[in-house]
Amino acid sequence: MSDAALPARTPDARGPQPVEIALLASVFVVAACGLVYELSAAALSSYLLGDSVLQFSTIIGTYLFAMGVGSWLSRYFDRQLPAHFLRIELLVALIGGALPAILFLANAYVPGAFRLLLYGLVVVVGTLVGLEIPLVMRILKRNIVLKDLVSQVLTFDYLGALAVSVAFPLILVPQLGMIRTGLLFGVMNAAVAVWALWLFRHELRRAGAHAVACFLTLAALIGAFWGADHITTLAEDKFYQDRIVFSASSPYQRIVVTRGALGHRLFLNGNLQFAERDEYRYHEALVHPAMAAHGAPKKVAVLGGGDGMAVREILKYPSVESVTLVELDPNMTQLFTTHETLAALNGHALSSPKVKVVNTDAFQWLQQEGDTFDVIVVDFPDPTNFAIGKLYTNSFYALLDRRLSASGYAVIQTTSPLVARKSYWTVATTIESVGLKATPYHAHVPSFGEWGYIIASHRPYRLPDALPGGMRFLTPATLPLMFDFPLDMARVPAEVNRLSNQTLVTTYEQEWGKVMAH
Repeated sequence: MSDAALPARTPDARGPQPVEIALLASVFVVAACGLVYELSAAALSSYLLGDSVLQFSTIIGTYLFAMGVGSWLSRYFDRQLPAHFLRIELLVALIGGALPAILFLANAYVPGAFRLLLYGLVVVVGTLVGLEIPLVMRILKRNIVLKDLVSQVLTFDYLGALAVSVAFPLILVPQLGMIRTGLLFGVMNAAVAVWALWLFRHELRRAGAHAVACFLTLAALIGAFWGADHITTLAEDKFYQDRIVFSASSPYQRIVVTRGALGHRLFLNGNLQFAERDEYRYHEALVHPAMAAHGAPKKVAVLGGGDGMAVREILKYPSVESVTLVELDPNMTQLFTTHETLAALNGHALSSPKVKVVNTDAFQWLQQEGDTFDVIVVDFPDPTNFAIGKLYTNSFYALLDRRLSASGYAVIQTTSPLVARKSYWTVATTIESVGLKATPYHAHVPSFGEWGYIIASHRPYRLPDALPGGMRFLTPATLPLMFDFPLDMARVPAEVNRLSNQTLVTTYEQEWGKVMAH
């Protein structure tokens, strides 16, 4: 018998019946699970492919389109609706729950197929999720009049989405990680299937077979949940090659520290931040041209640089009275303060009484009224997405200008002028657009290649005559060479990077994308 042939019944005057309550509760769970799978796919694509706005937009758009396809396909399900609903829940549980784990493994073992697999899974899961709500509504319409049916189903649907949208970045990913979060909600989807099996046990023709399917699905998901650490290790060991000594997911990023023949390396969202074997080159080049040129800096700020390496170099100057480190992610500063091996890399700089750590967004911190600084070291990751790209805009540099003393210097790490030539000079153009003088220079860091920096100041920059003792890379004699640009890195015309266009992110992706493609 089709659902159209079932007689509609007037709702019981005593209130909602157990079946109705159970199905409305399942709507809440279904909505929550569906959004988790959508957010997981979007977050993973932004982690691994960069450009968070583009990735979130395309993933969410594809997912919503697939849900529309699923809703349209639901019209072809006429008989045994509870059985169809149960099967769909189990499929969503398995595919959606395993989605983060599958994508992590694909990125490590078959990176060339990652994008195809990503969108394929999004289409499959979105289509299945799109089938769920129409089937629930058609089952419920046996007992609830249409106007109440629509309002109740949509209310529970939106409530489930709200709960997950808040919990996903603040609780689920930081506490469980992406893989366990997906598997947990896969278990919840499978639990809805078990619930449906009990509620409709008298209607199902092959209840025994459905029970076995539910058991096997739950067993697979729960087993994978408990083995999630092994899955993560399997994927990350292949991706990073060296042994992983620390890994964690924060609301802001995936932090991985590896150790191999060449020492420790730090990765944020899969992007190398430093390698122990040559980080001294990067950080000496970042800090000392500005610090030594100032003469006797007393108040210094570091924006980004939560690993403490830049702070280590700054503390080599006896004149320094205070260092304010502004780092968004408290996991980073805690890791490089308390982890014995990693704290040793920065010489326990973050434990110095001169250092004050502020865990907040640097853009917001600059907007506040506060002290000016003799030197500001800006050590952010490259502008791989718009969230980071805002820290390279003219709006950001205008705020930086306000917090820089009249005789002060700010130094900004600025990607590779060889690989991303236009991106590099875009930053110089943007700094100059707010009235600051831009003095570009570069250094060779083997782990990164030719790397660029820019000093921003109110006064013309002058090379220092001396450097602190203990340098491993810089000398007063070789310092001038860093300010000379060969023809293949010479200045090219570039636009100002503004909050309203974020042209730098697009340019950066294009230039580095060509390198990665080869």
